[in-house]
Amino acid sequence: MEKETVRIENFSDAVFAIAITLLVLDLHAPDTSAIKNGTQLLTFLKGEWTSYLAFTLSFFSIFIMWVNHHKIFKQIYSRNTAIMFANGLILFLVTAVSYPTALLARFFEGEASNIAVAIYTGIFVLINLSYNLLWYTASSNKKLLRPEITNSAIKKIRNNYLYGLPTYLIAFAVSFQYPAFALVISMTLLIFWAVSSGKIKMIQE
Repeated sequence: MEKETVRIENFSDAVFAIAITLLVLDLHAPDTSAIKNGTQLLTFLKGEWTSYLAFTLSFFSIFIMWVNHHKIFKQIYSRNTAIMFANGLILFLVTAVSYPTALLARFFEGEASNIAVAIYTGIFVLINLSYNLLWYTASSNKKLLRPEITNSAIKKIRNNYLYGLPTYLIAFAVSFQYPAFALVISMTLLIFWAVSSGKIKMIQE
């Protein structure tokens, strides 16, 4: 069976690459006129720790999203309009990650940290929903999938993405009162997706 999703995958890879590159734009070097010695430079760098944290979290989040996107499209062989729009929703949200990352970097230490973290965790709730939508759209018609994929494998992939949704919602809800703890949950989810992405193995008939 000929794979019809090559152009979708190539376009998506380009969007992921651009989105992950945009994150670095929020890392700023100090003005040379304000830095007179190494001690002042170290002080500046320490004060920018929230930017480094936000960059690291978002970089690996987008990277793991790309890994999972690749694994999903290994199982999708044909495309229709619904799949293209569901994939477009994922790409739209992925490109938007840089904005809540900037908010997190700038406001995490202030009184607005709960709102910044809520926006940051909220976008990952939407991204998780968009991945569920993509797989639901594709798996609802088995003719769109890899010919030898089993029903058991389809269900396993579906459950894998559904399991993350409650945790994303908890992180979002917690962020309004305990923003730091919400970020810990987000880091735990990164580990979960990194591990689970390696466990999506198809059962051959």
